[in-house]
Amino acid sequence: MRLNIGLAQMYPELGDVRANLDKHLANIDLAAEKGVDLLVFPELSLTGYQVQDLVPEVAIRATPDDPVFGALLEQSRRLDIMFGFIHEDRRQRFYIAAAYLSGGECLHIHHKVYLPTYAMFDEGRYFDAGEHVRAFDTRFGRFGMAICEDFWHVSTPYLLWMDGADVLLFHSASPSRGLDASDRLSGSRWVELVNQSYGSFFTTYVVHCNRVGYEDGKNFWGGSSIVEPDGDFLLHGTYFEETLLVRQIDLNQIHRARSRLPLLRDENPALLLREMERILKRDGA
Repeated sequence: MRLNIGLAQMYPELGDVRANLDKHLANIDLAAEKGVDLLVFPELSLTGYQVQDLVPEVAIRATPDDPVFGALLEQSRRLDIMFGFIHEDRRQRFYIAAAYLSGGECLHIHHKVYLPTYAMFDEGRYFDAGEHVRAFDTRFGRFGMAICEDFWHVSTPYLLWMDGADVLLFHSASPSRGLDASDRLSGSRWVELVNQSYGSFFTTYVVHCNRVGYEDGKNFWGGSSIVEPDGDFLLHGTYFEETLLVRQIDLNQIHRARSRLPLLRDENPALLLREMERILKRDGA
């Protein structure tokens, strides 16, 4: 099966959900014209990143009667959509969230599990942490979603892989940090190495959409990409520019990679479970 992936490397307007919804709708129109099957937006694409005390005002409910969520549900009859938002649950808890919509239905919502609260990041002050990491079925196969810091902890892609995900959808609001010896952003280089590592370790496609633009002195570098199951870049996007990137992936590549490298076949989750129980028991004693 071949699948046309779109990466909406956008510049959200901080705190303006209505304006950002319009940007989503414009990208969906353009993606539909280009024959995109699945369109991926960045982390917090509906709100911008540095929302802080605006969280309760820009959060939405993930229900068809919510005007924003409902509008995107309707658009998902045209193509599948993954987007980022602040999710308010029934008990007024707020999460950094990603939703996957298809055929007018919400197939899955992932709440960001790992909230960076160090250096320039302060997410733990404003958001609740997610408690689950689960793959889900789509019309293209079984997928998994992760949000920014989730992907820097190997437990997240590992759990998605073991739960049957053959495509890892990863989006972020990753700011620029430092230059390395080759005049590249050291932060972007590290992200790209992690993406390539997971592609090859888990013999999966890794689809990454990162935002661009500025907020409160932070610059977001973009560089959205797709890594093949052998760890090579199929798509390596441009830095700093707002754009829609489109590339076709061949899901048969997963079969070829796993025939050559039967890592999934040889993985021993029972061993992992036993050793983690031992470690947790020891550390809890």
